[in-house]
Amino acid sequence: MNMKKWIDRLSARQPGILGGDRFSKYAVLLPLIEKEDGVHVLFEIRSLQLRRQPGEICFPGGRIDAIDANPSETAIRETSEELGIAQELIHSVQPLDYMVSPFGTIIYPFVGIISKPDEIKPNPNEVGEIFTVPLDYFEDHKPNVYKMHFQIKPEEHFPFHLIAGGENYNWQVRKMDEYFYHFEDKVIWGLTARVLYHFLEVMNEYK
Repeated sequence: MNMKKWIDRLSARQPGILGGDRFSKYAVLLPLIEKEDGVHVLFEIRSLQLRRQPGEICFPGGRIDAIDANPSETAIRETSEELGIAQELIHSVQPLDYMVSPFGTIIYPFVGIISKPDEIKPNPNEVGEIFTVPLDYFEDHKPNVYKMHFQIKPEEHFPFHLIAGGENYNWQVRKMDEYFYHFEDKVIWGLTARVLYHFLEVMNEYK
């Protein structure tokens, strides 16, 4: 194959994330609802029946299925299933920045509005309870931030003799901020706090 054909092939190719086909992909929705005292953020507490992260605070969401046309559709479908509301009541859905985690997952977060919140009937198999927090609360209560450090540990037979520096190679250690929000007796942290923090940053850009 000549050089032109290679270039033609590359020009027709849509670039993605290197190795992204091996990542698990999820979508979540940060739900906003209107109350008498203003806009609130809705949170779920995961059912204690769940195997993964029972009792933790989260946003509705889940794995992107092959039947979903795009990540936005996943976020809407999962929110509808978990909160027991019609998809038509979830609207004005907009994307936030997606995240590639160090744990082999890609997360596509969205923010959207839920109309008629009185119709919410959480699915007890997935949701233990729900609660809301006034959006203004997060303006006055900043998160506590802690550093997470990731350790590099090569496997037993790693070929140190093939790299400069050998066993004394200067690995670049990765670190990540972990956010903790406190509201009454609730602690919001992990992916949920990260999405929330990013959303608040985006909103502050337009003040």
